[in-house]
Amino acid sequence: MRSVLYRLAALCVLPAVTLFFSFRIDNDDFIKRLLDQFRLFNQQRPTEKVYIHTDRDAYLTGETIWLKGYLVNGSSHEADTISRVLYVDLVDPMARRVRLRAQLRATNSYAPGQLTLPDSLAAGTYQLRAYTNFMRNYPDEYFFTKTLTILRPDDGGKRATNAQADNRPDVQFLPEGGHLLVGLAGRVAFKAINASGMGVAVKGFVLDARKDTVAGFASSHLGMGFFMVKPEPAQTYTAYIPLSDGNLAAYPIPAALERGVSMQVENLTNKENVLVYIMHNKTGTDTTARLTLVAQTRGQVYQTARIPFAKKIAMVRLPRAQFPEGITQLTVFDETNTPVCERLVFIHRDDQINVSLVTDKPAYRNREQVNLTVTTTDALGKPQPANLSLAVVDARLAPEVDSNAATIRSYLLLASDLTGTIEQPDYYFKPANPDRWLKLDILMMTQGWRQFAWADVLSGTIPSNKYPLEGGLSLTGRVVRPNQKDIGGKVKLTFMLARRDSTRDILIGDTDEAGNYAAYDLDFTDTTTVMIQGLKGSANRNLVITLDQLLLPAVTVLKVPYNPLEFKSDELAEFIRRTREYQEIERQIRRNGEVLLNAVTVKAKKYKELDSRVIYGTPDASVKFDQVNTSGRLTFLDVIQGQIAGVQVIGNGFTARVQIRGAANFNGPVEPLFVLDGMPMDLQGVMGVSVQDIDRVDVLKGASAAIYGSRAGGGVISILTKRGKPDYDFSNDVTPGTLIAKLPGYAPVKEFYAPRYDVKKPEHARPDYRTTLFWVPMIQTGQDGKATVSFFTSDAKTDLRVRAEGLTRSGMPGVGNGRVRVE
Repeated sequence: MRSVLYRLAALCVLPAVTLFFSFRIDNDDFIKRLLDQFRLFNQQRPTEKVYIHTDRDAYLTGETIWLKGYLVNGSSHEADTISRVLYVDLVDPMARRVRLRAQLRATNSYAPGQLTLPDSLAAGTYQLRAYTNFMRNYPDEYFFTKTLTILRPDDGGKRATNAQADNRPDVQFLPEGGHLLVGLAGRVAFKAINASGMGVAVKGFVLDARKDTVAGFASSHLGMGFFMVKPEPAQTYTAYIPLSDGNLAAYPIPAALERGVSMQVENLTNKENVLVYIMHNKTGTDTTARLTLVAQTRGQVYQTARIPFAKKIAMVRLPRAQFPEGITQLTVFDETNTPVCERLVFIHRDDQINVSLVTDKPAYRNREQVNLTVTTTDALGKPQPANLSLAVVDARLAPEVDSNAATIRSYLLLASDLTGTIEQPDYYFKPANPDRWLKLDILMMTQGWRQFAWADVLSGTIPSNKYPLEGGLSLTGRVVRPNQKDIGGKVKLTFMLARRDSTRDILIGDTDEAGNYAAYDLDFTDTTTVMIQGLKGSANRNLVITLDQLLLPAVTVLKVPYNPLEFKSDELAEFIRRTREYQEIERQIRRNGEVLLNAVTVKAKKYKELDSRVIYGTPDASVKFDQVNTSGRLTFLDVIQGQIAGVQVIGNGFTARVQIRGAANFNGPVEPLFVLDGMPMDLQGVMGVSVQDIDRVDVLKGASAAIYGSRAGGGVISILTKRGKPDYDFSNDVTPGTLIAKLPGYAPVKEFYAPRYDVKKPEHARPDYRTTLFWVPMIQTGQDGKATVSFFTSDAKTDLRVRAEGLTRSGMPGVGNGRVRVE
């Protein structure tokens, strides 16, 4: 769209203001280059976001954390199905170690699962961390994190304190847009936190170098606020805050620039537009030069505007309707096209779903069935199909740590695009808080944000992606010499995956010239033994194989998380007692599922486990490899030479050739088909297999070889290795050029146990005081926006807290809360 400037009468907010409407000025050289570079940058550096919904925030050792992961496109928040592996870690921030880890299978962007807390886990505050492999290309500040409290029944829930009390708060003063300008009034936002990183209320005053008072201030929300100041030439400013001990704490205000560009944003008074005031006090510059305003949201530029440099003060209107809901970054570029000012604003569009939770009765008795109707609609009341997870907990046994803690709504729209701790993020999304927009705007002036650097975008410097998108589990690593030097060319690799159920997969491939290898989109569940065997040249196994999956991502904890969870002594004792009772019930249920049989005598033929490598019946000939016939032999052909009638081996060593008698056509002899553990290969490939690793060699002639089709016109020689046998345990083998490791696959998804009291069972005789009464990770509302779930109350006469979280396929998040009274 062509650039159009509208000159209106001066506004009363600032003197001599010229009004500009923002447009996408694609025909401007700088704007066109910026948009092209930014588009290319985001194509090569896309983003993903992860959110985890857990059934609650506090657990006892031995309990299970029930959870569901949501994977979305980082830009549009649409359900993202590209990454299909979600990594979930339970991090001990004090020790900076991962205590538990699970790999969850993401199907259609949803990854239900669980973490079972071992009894040996120490009590304390932990971080639940979640990410995809591709997210590791970015700083881990953009991983999802959530603070959890783990208690132990044997220590009364005692936990080490995370921080020492400090009388002096840490206060940052942040001029709007980045800096103050001499002679121009500007806003200075501030944020005060205590030693635990939580906001604290402060008030104080600002003095200049003459000790004259120029401003007073007081925080309005969680230690945040702002004040106005108009810097004078050659002046410095200091803020003073009275402390509880009667002393004054001094904090310097950032120095004002003598010449520069500044920005102020009005995001509250105008319903239709965000008003951006751009000011400068520069002189002696080309009057044909221009300033540039760029507004981008989650990697997409939505508005740009060019302002003549001759205008000292100008206002740009950004229509809200042009932007998606969420954080928009405003950047001003000066006359040299250098970014000089930056400000975040939150665009409210009400692009969320309303989640309604309605029970069929106002109150219930103990062990009575509750029928709950879940309804999802948009802001206009129109049904919106959505995928949700829902938890029902005893409100007394599971006290709510923070009623304004992060939800899928506040995380996707707010916290996921900011660095640092966002305290009470859901406060800004609750209509019951009428001042939330003002406080959110103050947050936008004080919170950090940095997913890219404009200098990298404009220079075309795009960081490479070290970690690829995963459509399945991966095996990646490198092959080097024992002295860690490059291998000097490609290496042939054989991968074998042995599952617990005895099924096995065999993969064959090569490294690149630098020795790097990768096997993608693998699918295995639970612990699996992986063997990787390398071969360089004819029989060189002087190799060292590394596997990236044996290394966990580093744990970076900038600040030990603060957890304000507090139990009353009687509540804590009740929580521990009831939880231990429920754990015993679960154990009893498992014991009841074990059936003891009387001693019996079974008369039957011994079962012989089928070998999936062998698709034929009895071979025409077979040679068993042992220490006697393999001694001094280099290749399998050396061993079978002269051992099988009709099989002629010509030559010896790695230059030998083989032919099965009668395998010829008009063109001469036909080479047999070589099969290694069921995989067809050429002769050169199987010649590298050590004779010590071979179990036997089978030979198929004529009609016996027909099962392999036309490829077996010259017969079949089947090489079966010891490691390929179904009953072979190679986990303890140590062979040069071989790596063996046990790796976790996808974590099996367990079903949440919720008793149904309409069907009598022996375990129902036990008391029922569960903390989590119901957890269902996959609720899909229909085209009418409705779904129904049912559960039973426990023996407690209490209130049940119900929470549902989820989103639509288009990325609209929503949260629903409810209460169920049990009398």
